[in-house]
Amino acid sequence: MKYTYSKIFNLDGVYNVVCNTADTRSGFKHVAVLHRNGGSIAETKICYLNRTWERFTYESVLNKVIQENFDGVEREKYLDVIKAINY
Repeated sequence: MKYTYSKIFNLDGVYNVVCNTADTRSGFKHVAVLHRNGGSIAETKICYLNRTWERFTYESVLNKVIQENFDGVEREKYLDVIKAINY
């Protein structure tokens, strides 16, 4: 699969998320891969038909990967990190 764009979001010294954009047959998708200490531990994707209405690129897929893999205080902490990075 050929990715057309990618970006790394550092959550802290342990976790980061690598986000990629790839073309699909009917549009494109954003893929987020969650890493802990450099190793991949989870992946999620969102497919789009034409464009997104996100405040920043990868907003939805970042929120999704954090929601799916963290709970409670840790979840809120990482959601706040993502907001701070992109505002």
